[in-house]
Amino acid sequence: MELKPTAYVILGILAIHPRQSGYEIRKTVQQSVGFFWGESYGQIYPTLKALAAAGLIEAVSSLAGGRTTRQEYSITAAGEACLKEWLAVPYRESPPRDEFLLKLFFGNEAAPRASIAHIQKFQENNRNMLASLLELEHLGSANSRNYPGFPFWMLTLKYGVAHLRSSLEWSEAALAMLTEMEKQQIAATPESIPPCGKSETA
Repeated sequence: MELKPTAYVILGILAIHPRQSGYEIRKTVQQSVGFFWGESYGQIYPTLKALAAAGLIEAVSSLAGGRTTRQEYSITAAGEACLKEWLAVPYRESPPRDEFLLKLFFGNEAAPRASIAHIQKFQENNRNMLASLLELEHLGSANSRNYPGFPFWMLTLKYGVAHLRSSLEWSEAALAMLTEMEKQQIAATPESIPPCGKSETA
């Protein structure tokens, strides 16, 4: 059975957090791999059904709040074997699609101010993300240090922190360059000459 990436995301989440409902899986994805993996949440429930049909996970009905019944999912031995096999396969390179870099590349076709605004927004987003990751690092070190997967979670998180800090360092240099370009462009623009016999304030 050929599985799509969403299936491996679910298997990985259930390997760490067994007995989760579809809603809980979605929330766990948002709060963990969602920082670097854009998952299609609309595919989670169909994928859960397909994985259960294939015997890679199992569904168990349980009472929620003493009244309603919900489905909770756990990974099976076959699912664990499938996940381990996938983890050992070399990863596939995904072609990047970054609109920020695309607009920056064609930036000469607009005024420098346009690219400056894009970089300032880039900085804001990256600073917010960095603050979130540093908070996760603090919480993880305090609450999850004894989990077997903790060293790997930290490796992934520290990659994000290093990448964001490097991006912010680059953005400062980029802003300095573009600001200087903008100054030179303004200085090179001739002042408008008012019509003969009229002053600019007339």
